[in-house]
Amino acid sequence: MLNRYSLPAMRAVWAPENKFQKWLDIELAACEANHKLGLMPKKDLRIIKAKACFDIRRIDEIEKETNHDVIAFLTNVAENVGPASRFIHLGLTSSDIGDTAACLLLKQSAGILEKDLNSLSAVLKKQALKYQNTIMIGRTHGIHAEPTTFGLKLLLWYAEMQRNKKRLASAQKAVSVGKLSGAVGTYANIDPFVEKYVCQKLGLTPCAVATQVVQRDRHAEFMAALAIIGASLEKIAVEIRLLQKTDTAEAAEPFGRGQKGSSAMPHKRNPIICERITGLARVLRGYAVTALENVALWHERDISHSSAERVIFGDGCMLLDYMFSLLNKVIAGLEVYPERMKRNMDAYGGIIFSQRVLLALVKKGLTREQAYALVQRNALRARDTDGSFRANIAADKAALKLISKTELRKLFDYQYTIRNVQNIFKKTLG
Repeated sequence: MLNRYSLPAMRAVWAPENKFQKWLDIELAACEANHKLGLMPKKDLRIIKAKACFDIRRIDEIEKETNHDVIAFLTNVAENVGPASRFIHLGLTSSDIGDTAACLLLKQSAGILEKDLNSLSAVLKKQALKYQNTIMIGRTHGIHAEPTTFGLKLLLWYAEMQRNKKRLASAQKAVSVGKLSGAVGTYANIDPFVEKYVCQKLGLTPCAVATQVVQRDRHAEFMAALAIIGASLEKIAVEIRLLQKTDTAEAAEPFGRGQKGSSAMPHKRNPIICERITGLARVLRGYAVTALENVALWHERDISHSSAERVIFGDGCMLLDYMFSLLNKVIAGLEVYPERMKRNMDAYGGIIFSQRVLLALVKKGLTREQAYALVQRNALRARDTDGSFRANIAADKAALKLISKTELRKLFDYQYTIRNVQNIFKKTLG
């Protein structure tokens, strides 16, 4: 999963080298703090800072024996440092290092995802402005409703990305914390100054209160935010898939030169990129459920969350990063077919203007029930016979007693229905 879907920047965040480096950064900062407290000589601090390093293969070898990753890491660092290593990890517990480092990785990942959001927002805004006045039919329940514009669809997606920016920022803040308070969070064997010093140096906020672990509601919030953002990307992908259907054919994801759609049917152009986004969004939602189930741990901690988090944190961030890259490509290269939009819109001869005719008849004195029955009769006849609503209503004697053919023609005006679109753009874009 990681290699298949991850992009270079995000892959580097979750590479073992970066994780262990974060562990080392935390340990070194803790040594500095302990030196300031007078708990270790300066010469030993110099030796530690000069010699402290790790070798992933060696850590793996040691872990096979210890069955404990942090101990394996500390043993390897000690092999390189020598006697001064006795001052490393003073008063700390494994979760002090692992949880604080995990928060650093999530914070770093959120920074990349923020750039992804900005990039997608920019291309959505550009395309929204381009297609601001490209009229198409709006659909409710999958059925033709009233005209909208393709630009308004894109603007809607752009606005949702702005909300996602706020969600991501809140989630990043939730996990931008550190915890170095010992075995059950009481600072029994470590001065609170160490936690404060380390967190300040690493750009984190100390947890006000913790057990042996950073509380998992924070991580659940982060993973839920990723899942919501993924759902937004899926929402866009599903809409493009629907618009690409043969029966609709109003827009389509890009199709590369030499690309093939089917091993059996050469005519096929399948929306495989958008379908991939849809599938991966389901995985992200599953990860959010796992994160929620990790909130409830036994007493001051257990490690039922640990194995799951080794999968969901890195994979979740990489998958969303990858989904952004896919959708950015789709929106930037989107194929739009305005002529097909117009043709689809005029199916059944202006049936989509039924509400305008209804309101006009009400203004002429009919009750709503009378007007509804008259309009519905002519609209459904057009649909059932593949006829024309315009022609039907123009030939209806009951309607013509109240409204002239000239007045009727004016009701079938596409521009009238989208006259407020520009105001919506101004309201949204500022």
